Amino acid sequence: MTRTDLGMPAFPEAAREAVRDGVLRANLRHATHTIRDKRARAVAELADWDRLRAAGKAVKDHTLRHLDRHLLRLEAAVTAAGGTVHWAVDADEANRIVTELVRATGEREVVKVKSMATQEIGLNEALEAAGIAAYETDLAELIVQLGRDRPSHILVPAIHRNRAEIRDIFRAEMGRWGRPAPDALGDDPRELAEAARLHLREKFLRAKVAVSGANFMVAETGTMVVLESEGNGRMCLTLPETLISVVGIEKVVPTFRDLEIFLQTLPRSSTAERMNPYTTMWTGLGPSRGADGDGPSAFHLVLLDNGRTDTLADETGRQALRCIRCSACLNVCPVYERAGGHAYGSVYPGPIGAVLSPQLRGTGSAIDASLPYASTLCGACYDVCPVAIDIPEILVHLRERVAQGGPVTRHGIRVRIRPAHGHTAERAAVRAARLLLDRPGALRAGERLLARARRLTPRRLPGPGRAWTDTRELPSVPAESFRDWWTRERGTPQ
Repeated sequence: MTRTDLGMPAFPEAAREAVRDGVLRANLRHATHTIRDKRARAVAELADWDRLRAAGKAVKDHTLRHLDRHLLRLEAAVTAAGGTVHWAVDADEANRIVTELVRATGEREVVKVKSMATQEIGLNEALEAAGIAAYETDLAELIVQLGRDRPSHILVPAIHRNRAEIRDIFRAEMGRWGRPAPDALGDDPRELAEAARLHLREKFLRAKVAVSGANFMVAETGTMVVLESEGNGRMCLTLPETLISVVGIEKVVPTFRDLEIFLQTLPRSSTAERMNPYTTMWTGLGPSRGADGDGPSAFHLVLLDNGRTDTLADETGRQALRCIRCSACLNVCPVYERAGGHAYGSVYPGPIGAVLSPQLRGTGSAIDASLPYASTLCGACYDVCPVAIDIPEILVHLRERVAQGGPVTRHGIRVRIRPAHGHTAERAAVRAARLLLDRPGALRAGERLLARARRLTPRRLPGPGRAWTDTRELPSVPAESFRDWWTRERGTPQ
């Protein structure tokens, strides 16, 4: 099971609260518009962007078709380079592995970087229960942790906070976690960054264990790749004596040459940069690791499934596993811009979260059953995706699963799920439409009857349809159907 925030309501209820928060909406609007405009300019610089996008899609699709082979090759390469590979079928197993590895070192604290997978499994909470403190070192993640908050964006987890709020969090909370913020700390970005830098530097120099994720894993060489823009990742990956990387199994790519594609598309799609500021690669312990070298003396790779194999079994839904976590889809989504990330009830918000979370976790909870409907199906997410994930197609596919039920794969076993609650009227309407559309005579009679009674058509629907017409009006009924107009103007068609 993937960790979900306890008591999280379905998306419509959570979003209803979020849209009433004027400060939140202003923060989101400013940030998403700025990022997406910069990304559009960065992408426009490349004449071959469409070919890069197609190449990235092809590499990911090939990898997913042969995932077992590439993962075994990766394990062999990492082991040959001095690392140790662990396989975790779910969140509980991954948390147990990491906790035991940290305990074996005798340490009671770890520093973390690039760790969406560890947020997915709730690693911080598991370590805390074991008496181990975990410190986030990414600036935005630090803000979220100090504020006892939740991430709301894949790239910028604290996107819902403005500078004044961040200043207040630093002043109130930094002293409880380590070095306090300066007494006269203002809200200038340079002051905030310097306060975070001084606060984190003590932890970097003291920590003996680090936990990371990875953007990519190269099966050919066993190389881990981390892209970040602050330099904190490089300190986490080189200063501690023990490095533990928790990575989803879908992050593997077959060859080192495949990185050529993603090292061009990921920076431009995420931070709108031509080249990533800090790209760190390491292969096992490497030639300079050990007693007389630099870097960790022990490297552990935890390969995380946690629903990914089940997702892979779905021919339509598996394309969500192509995701390289650039967050471009969030920045163009009109729903995310207004509702924010917390309404999605997952570490993966926005359009990609709406298709990934219900597949990793199933659609049994209210929040997961509602996520496929958290979209207008406008298609903007597909247009900007650097690996061409057809998110609208998956959303419609998952809506059918929620409303109709049917066969799915759970824990490697093919099962049949029941329809979710609250969709009885929808199923009845679809059955009625099917019956009517299968009978042209009945459809024509219904169209004529509706046209004659058009003055009696209500502006709002009663019963279950009331929610739909709360925010939109029913279209007016024409005086005659298109079929009748065509017959009158052109004659009866053959």
